[in-house]
Amino acid sequence: MEETETGESIRRLDYEAKITGRAQYLADMKVPGMCHGKILRSPHPHARIRSLDTSKALSIHGVLAVLTRDDIIKDQGIDPYYGPVFKDQTIVAVEKVRHVGDPVAAVAALEPEAAEEALSRIEIDYEELPAVLDVSEAMAKGAPLLHESVRMPPHGFADLAELKPVEGTNICTHFKLVKGDVEKGFAESDYIFEDTFTLPTTQHCSLEPHGCIASVERDGRIVVWSTTQNPFVVRTQLANIFKVSVSKVRIVVPYLGGGYGGKVYPKLEPLTVALARKARRPVRIVLSREEVFYTITKHAAVIRMKTGVKKDGTLVARQCEVLLDTGAYAEIGPRVAKKSGYTAAGPYKIPNVKIDSMSIYTNRPPAGAFRGFGVSQSAWAHESQMDVIAAALNMDPLEIRLKNGYEEGSEFVTGETLTGIGLKECVEKVASAVGWREKGERKSNGPLRRGKGIACMIKATITPSISCAVVKLNEDASATIYTGTVEMGQGSDTVLAQIVAREMGISAENIQVLGVDTDVAPYDLTTSSSRSTFHMGKAVQLAAQDLLNQLKQIVVQDYGVPPDQVKFSNGRVQFLETVLDYQEILFKRFGMQGGTLVGQGQVKTKVTHERGVKTTSSFWFLGAGAAEVEVDCETGKLRLVKYVTAVDVGKAINPLGCRQQLEGAAITGMGQALFEEIVFDNGQIVNPNFVDYVLPSLGDMPPSIEPILVEVPHLEGPFGAKGIGETALIPVAPAIANAIFDAVGVRIRDLPIKAEKIFLALEEAKKKL
Repeated sequence: MEETETGESIRRLDYEAKITGRAQYLADMKVPGMCHGKILRSPHPHARIRSLDTSKALSIHGVLAVLTRDDIIKDQGIDPYYGPVFKDQTIVAVEKVRHVGDPVAAVAALEPEAAEEALSRIEIDYEELPAVLDVSEAMAKGAPLLHESVRMPPHGFADLAELKPVEGTNICTHFKLVKGDVEKGFAESDYIFEDTFTLPTTQHCSLEPHGCIASVERDGRIVVWSTTQNPFVVRTQLANIFKVSVSKVRIVVPYLGGGYGGKVYPKLEPLTVALARKARRPVRIVLSREEVFYTITKHAAVIRMKTGVKKDGTLVARQCEVLLDTGAYAEIGPRVAKKSGYTAAGPYKIPNVKIDSMSIYTNRPPAGAFRGFGVSQSAWAHESQMDVIAAALNMDPLEIRLKNGYEEGSEFVTGETLTGIGLKECVEKVASAVGWREKGERKSNGPLRRGKGIACMIKATITPSISCAVVKLNEDASATIYTGTVEMGQGSDTVLAQIVAREMGISAENIQVLGVDTDVAPYDLTTSSSRSTFHMGKAVQLAAQDLLNQLKQIVVQDYGVPPDQVKFSNGRVQFLETVLDYQEILFKRFGMQGGTLVGQGQVKTKVTHERGVKTTSSFWFLGAGAAEVEVDCETGKLRLVKYVTAVDVGKAINPLGCRQQLEGAAITGMGQALFEEIVFDNGQIVNPNFVDYVLPSLGDMPPSIEPILVEVPHLEGPFGAKGIGETALIPVAPAIANAIFDAVGVRIRDLPIKAEKIFLALEEAKKKL
């Protein structure tokens, strides 16, 4: 392979291991002495545990241990309460269960069948309690409380420090944001629009379910193999739960089969460790698909939006109320609500804004991070309403976005100045690609009508955060990257190798990116929020630059060359009339074919830059989508004809990988828009499997999905790069809904967009004629 440049589409470094089946996932792993764990879950959405008897379960041959509330309450070495934001969750239920599927007990046995049988022998007496099963019930006066009180951690995330539960209510958190005077803005507006939009609970649907292997060694050291996206956060949580230092906890992440936010923060790990601790041998738990549905979901939402505009389409004021169903436990819902709130007004210059974004406790399975982190919910509302406004003003939906959209130097809703903003370029690109300005009259073919729709978005990344990296230069001039970034299919290993290859002038083929092991890898906050290319990419770039500086110092010291005469090019060092490769310099320094150099890099983002400028996000995600649809007016059947997505990538390190990310995110967005929803019956999930939970198939895809890379470099990203993984998903649903309105004149405000909804809307429209 030739020396790699950023901007080159090279083959993924992990392709061979995955296509040949050599890649080892957690479910493939076995450790010596390992036994199998199974979890007993609540059949009720809300109930008090009166009594629990495990004697019959313990009599089953092969059963080694049964874990219940007594084990975690009476053990002085365990703090049973945990959670990434609030300590409102327990390893197993203590006093009561708060959702169907809530873990009540766990069994470790020599064989899975024995563990399953033992679960059926555990006797539990429940006292059923009134349940609140959606946000309206949860917020009603006198509603039953899920949590009478919530324990606060001594140290939490810096960006969530101000958020607290609202005592005496089911409001987990209430994020407020005000800019200008919204009431004055409404008074000055020529028109006011008010709409309510809703989204259902959905699932992440990673191909690999959650799994964990835990071993507690004789000296108390905890070793965990886990399907997690943020091993260092899980390490900290386990250290707190089991009252040990983080040096006594090791997290190893094997190949991860997708995450999409569903594998961030502790899931199975606390329970698996506690069970292994009691069984006194390693335990493996791998969830069934049904169990995954009860473990983590995407937030359902109700969003009320009120917008004031001038006759010429200028946005004057916008008020947003975002109600997110966070389920039985806070999980990372407070951050989801905050991110959703920040961008609820959309990517638009609006002088007067008032936002209330709440995460609400309900007796449903916990909801957490999902690709887009709350922004897909708010974008569904603001991008749908933008077309409602455009239609009422007889204005082109493209022009109203270009008129009001953010641009370089615009003031964000928080008052900060936006930089590196390619929003309007994205909007223009998708409009051009879908033939927007040539669309003319609605196309028709008998009962079939065609229409086009457009939508755009802005999203923040998690800030503040930190990423650390080490790059080791070996004696043969190959390099090894030590990083806490989890490769879960997004191509991060390849991109990180390309960055080091470009910086050092060596081939990516000669660079090894090690898997994540917290005993070896330096700290990284998380592999989520599409932050890895920007943060860890910059960290490995700095580590590579550190190596180059060390090589320069060796040349200066060993060859007596002035520093300004030392140059690097194509993996070689040039000085005076001499050209040496890295291997020769290392031999010169160490006097043998041996020795290594180690470079370090650290990226720490803050909410205030060194120059005193406030920032909500270290960089911004900007993107747009355009859809062309065909609707059958007689049946409501929808066909997606074409979809175009444009994303401001900053700088495409690997253009092929970027396009694949954009296409994949768009496909995920199509599933969320047209098919996916978890259906509940009194708190019980009706469709917790891939037969009844409908995912898009190849036949549902449009003939063309066109990804467009817009490059507006960010000054602080590696070679100008930004993150992109979530961006293309967010505009999909509103773009399709807007295209449906363009085609047949009906507005869908409730996802998913199904044929029957379109048909009923068409029938209702006929009655008004």
